[in-house]
Amino acid sequence: MKVKCVICDKIEDIDENSFEAKRLRNRPIHTYMCKECEDRIALNTKKRIDSGNFVLYQNKTQEDDW
Repeated sequence: MKVKCVICDKIEDIDENSFEAKRLRNRPIHTYMCKECEDRIALNTKKRIDSGNFVLYQNKTQEDDW
């Protein structure tokens, strides 16, 4: 299966029977990122977390008295 990276527009071949190919076929909202872009984003995110300027906003859960 031919896939295109959403960031760098690089076209790659992945196995037709792989989990990722099935996910892309069945759920078009999912996008493909090549390994280089994925690693670059992970590295930059790790740098931001280590610098202390990274804030992860999560929904506040309300505790129920019941």
